[in-house]
Amino acid sequence: MDTEEFRLPRSRAANERLHAMIPGGAHTYAKGDDQYPENLAPVISHGRGAHVWDIDGNRYIEYGSGLRSVSLGHAHPRVTEAVRRELDRGSNFVRPSIVEVEAAERFLATVPTAEMVKFAKNGSDATTAAVRLARAATGRPRVALCADHPFFSVDDWFIGTTPMSAGVPAATTELTVAFPYGDLAATEELLARYQDEVACLILEPATHTEPPPGYLPGLRELADRHGCVLIFDEMITGFRWSEAGAQGLYGVVPDLSTFGKALGNGFAVSALAGRRDLMERGGLRHSGDRVFLLSTTHGAETHSLAAAMAVQTIYAEEGVTARLNALGERLAAGVRDAAASMGVGDHVVVRGRASNLVFATLDENGQPSQEYRTLFLRQLLAGGVLAPSFVVSSALDDADIDHTVEVVAQACAVYRKALDAADSTPWPAGRPVKPVFRRFA
Repeated sequence: MDTEEFRLPRSRAANERLHAMIPGGAHTYAKGDDQYPENLAPVISHGRGAHVWDIDGNRYIEYGSGLRSVSLGHAHPRVTEAVRRELDRGSNFVRPSIVEVEAAERFLATVPTAEMVKFAKNGSDATTAAVRLARAATGRPRVALCADHPFFSVDDWFIGTTPMSAGVPAATTELTVAFPYGDLAATEELLARYQDEVACLILEPATHTEPPPGYLPGLRELADRHGCVLIFDEMITGFRWSEAGAQGLYGVVPDLSTFGKALGNGFAVSALAGRRDLMERGGLRHSGDRVFLLSTTHGAETHSLAAAMAVQTIYAEEGVTARLNALGERLAAGVRDAAASMGVGDHVVVRGRASNLVFATLDENGQPSQEYRTLFLRQLLAGGVLAPSFVVSSALDDADIDHTVEVVAQACAVYRKALDAADSTPWPAGRPVKPVFRRFA
C-alpha cells in the first residue's frame, strides 16, 4: 500500500477519545501514539497468533507483542483454555487457593536457582519489593542501578533518575546511584565511594549485547565482597534467554530476581524470587523486623497463575526459546540483507539477541534519528508490519518473516532516497516520533 493512501480514520478518532479520558491516551507510555508517526497509531480490535487487526480493518504482522509479554502469540489455545478452566471456579478468595501452591511449585521447578517466590501483577511492584527487601536486609539506604538499562520501575527510586522526575523528592533520587553495564572496575569504584551504603546492585543480566566474559560472575563476587544484594531484573530475559532466564543460561545465581512479561503470555502476572533467608523476611517464620514485601489484592488471581503455569509447560514441551531464537535469526539475516541491498546497511541496524531484536535508525552522520525512525515506521505500517521493535513471538511463521523482509526492503528504498537528499522531512509526513522519557510533552 502506498503510504500516501494509508489512513487510519477510525483509529485517529479513537485516539482522540482515549486522550480525552486517559492521560497520555494509553495505560503504558510505550504504547502512546507519540511513539508512532502522526495520525498513524493503530487502535487494536483483536489479535490471533502473530497478527493483530486494527479498528480500521487493517491486519498487521506484530512484533514486540504486548511490550514483549506475548511471546507465544495472541489467544494461544493452551493458555486460554487454562485460564478458562479457572474462570469458572472463581478468581479471588479471602484465603490462598490451591492454585497458588501449584503455581509456586511450578515456578521454582522452572527457576531452580530460586528458593521462594511471591507473585504480583506487574514488574514495578516486584522490583520495588526487591529493593525494599535489600534495604531491610542490609540496613543500607542506597540503590545502585545499571545506567545502561532503560526501565526498572514506576516507583520513585527509579523514576527520579529519568527526565520525567516531576513529583519525586530530590532526597529520594539522591539515594539512587548508577553503574555502567559491563564495567566491573567502575562498579567497584562506586561501591568503594559509597562504602557500606549500597543495599543492592540491580540490573538486567543481559541486554542488546552479550555480557562480557566474566562480567556476571565478577558482579556476583563484588556484591558478596561489599555485602550488598545482587538483583537480576529478568522481566525481558526471563524465558527469552532460557526458561530460567539469563541466570539459567549463564549460570550466575542472584540473591533476588524478578520475572514478568513472557511469564503470563499477556495475562497480568509477575514474580519476585530468591534466597529463602531474604524472602522469609517478608513472611511469618522469622524473628526479625517484618518487611512489607508484597501484598496485592489481585496478585494471586487464579486465572493469571493458571496462565503462567501453562506458559511454563508450553516452553518446556515445545522448545519455545529455541524457536524464538531460530525465528529471530531468520528475521535478522533477512533485514540485514534487505538493508544492505538498498544501500542502508549502516543506517538500519538490527541489534540484540535473536529472541529479543531491536533496530536502530541512523541518519546520514550515523547518529540515532527519530526522524528516520518515523520514516521507517511509516513505511512498515503501510506494508502491514507493526514493529516498534523486531522482538519475535513463536506464533510467527516463515511466510510472516518473508513478508516482513519484503516490507523492510521497500522501506529501505525510501530510506535511501532520504539519505541521498540529506533530508528525511518529506517522508515522515508529520512530527517525528518521540522518546518515552522526556521532560516536556
